[in-house]
Amino acid sequence: MSEQAPVRLRPEIAALAAYRQGRNPPEGGFKLSSNENPFPPLPQVAARVAAATALNRYPDGAAAALRERLAARHGVEPSSIHVAAGSVSLLAQFIQAAAAPGDEVLYSWRSFEAYPGLVTVAGARSVRVPNDPDGAHDVDAMAAAVTGRTRVVIVCSPNNPTGAVVRQADFDRLVAALPGDVLVLLDEAYREFSAGSGGVDGDAVVAAQREGRLRNVVVLRTFSKAWGLAALRIGYAVGDPAVLAGARSTAIPLSVTEPAQLAALVSLDHEDALLERVEAIAERRDAVWRALVAQGWSVPRPWGNFVWLPIPGDGGEAAEVFQRRGLTVREFAGEGLRVSIGEQESVDDLLRAAQEVVDIRQQGRPGASVL
Repeated sequence: MSEQAPVRLRPEIAALAAYRQGRNPPEGGFKLSSNENPFPPLPQVAARVAAATALNRYPDGAAAALRERLAARHGVEPSSIHVAAGSVSLLAQFIQAAAAPGDEVLYSWRSFEAYPGLVTVAGARSVRVPNDPDGAHDVDAMAAAVTGRTRVVIVCSPNNPTGAVVRQADFDRLVAALPGDVLVLLDEAYREFSAGSGGVDGDAVVAAQREGRLRNVVVLRTFSKAWGLAALRIGYAVGDPAVLAGARSTAIPLSVTEPAQLAALVSLDHEDALLERVEAIAERRDAVWRALVAQGWSVPRPWGNFVWLPIPGDGGEAAEVFQRRGLTVREFAGEGLRVSIGEQESVDDLLRAAQEVVDIRQQGRPGASVL
């Protein structure tokens, strides 16, 4: 139980649990709890960050060079690009810009665990629509849950932690069913890993915006996952300039550091090398998924850099099995485990731990009949 604060806090904030980072592994083990890229930074990126010397100066608050580069990449004006300290910062800014106290923010659930907290901090109310049995968004149920108080709808594709994508046709149907003044945030933190999935494509959204359509949709991207810059905290949004201006007004000034901006620019110069790493991780993921299915797991087809192990009931024992084998995983109590795809050397331990969980649950312990 937390100690009572000596000052008067908002009750909903006092009751809100802080975001919990994935725990670190035992010595010599592997951290598979935070969906980090297992590859080290490219030498060119590390060298450019190390060469940054103006640490006594504030960064470019407008991130002008990076915004111009990203604008050219997406075929838009720099005013249609907003840079922030990671996709979580982007989400917080857009939610605060659009949702006032008493308004509703709607999203599928289970999804990214930061969503509920960000909504609470904004003073708004979360409306959680259960995923379908395959762990994907139920877009028809989401559309049906919209009310006159709905201000923001979040679509996470691929969905964290289940790994399912929102199909393009489903996304189109959802957006068409929404009032035109409801903000849609398309969270594509893991998009680079989803090639061939048939999922919604943020680039197609941006193309539609160039034609004057889908102005209420904002596409969110991050450099933390596929690009391997998680420690530097940098992401960006593409959307209507007036909508981005609203988010920019809520941002903490100068929160995107100069080293982060430089690293992003160099990473864009070496995109092909980074995407080779993404392909290697995706191949490793698919091999893990096939092996898990062969063990008897009912694992949704994964399209991020992680796999979802559904374990209805108490998954704490399963998480400890992985921990004993030197692997930290992300436990969602009563629902399952999310396991990041890490170094190749971690795969055998991952599969041995997963098989041990299967064996334990088939020996008649609580919930043994369900995987």
